[in-house]
Amino acid sequence: MKKNALKIAVIDNDDTLAGIYTKYFQETEDYELLGVYTSVHGLLSSFVRSHPDIIICETMLNGISGIEGLDYFYRKNKDLKVLMMSRKNDFQLIKEAFKKGANGYLIKPITKDRLLNALDALDRHGIALELDVAKKIIDSFQTKSFDVFSKKENEIIELLTQGFTYKMIADKLFVTPSAVNFHIQNIYVKLNVNSKSEALRKIKEMETQQLNAA
Repeated sequence: MKKNALKIAVIDNDDTLAGIYTKYFQETEDYELLGVYTSVHGLLSSFVRSHPDIIICETMLNGISGIEGLDYFYRKNKDLKVLMMSRKNDFQLIKEAFKKGANGYLIKPITKDRLLNALDALDRHGIALELDVAKKIIDSFQTKSFDVFSKKENEIIELLTQGFTYKMIADKLFVTPSAVNFHIQNIYVKLNVNSKSEALRKIKEMETQQLNAA
């Protein structure tokens, strides 16, 4: 047993990776690998014996998902930290994981350096966010996107709310003013409005609803 090492438990649905995790943690004195599991239930059944300080958990698992597992982990120990991982850089998954109490998020495949850097960040700062994940979160707040509109309509809405004129939007998107006008008219129809001022007011209301639902 490594002296003063933080104890780590891993849940990964790919059991062929167990040897890789073992190798990663054999090469560091700061962390001790307690075990590699393929399910939330597998770890929970050994919790009495293991008492991990940090859990590294896949989001998508058979049976109880990794995100659902967060509730079970914190019932066992409210002070432990959980680092989630997934092959998908999906904002909805990331958002749900953090809403449930995750302390960090990694995108697979994971190298030894990335994993240990994330664990160091968790130990020092209580949170671990890689650049790609942080950018996804920031983009979700900076970019207006509404399902009712097409991609091009959302782009035009983003520029409209920044004060761009129709001609400026056309130049920015490399399209003709008539194309912009066509999309604007479609936006008005979907919003059930007849003017730019009404459209901007309606969009503001939609943004507020979107933020409240986040």
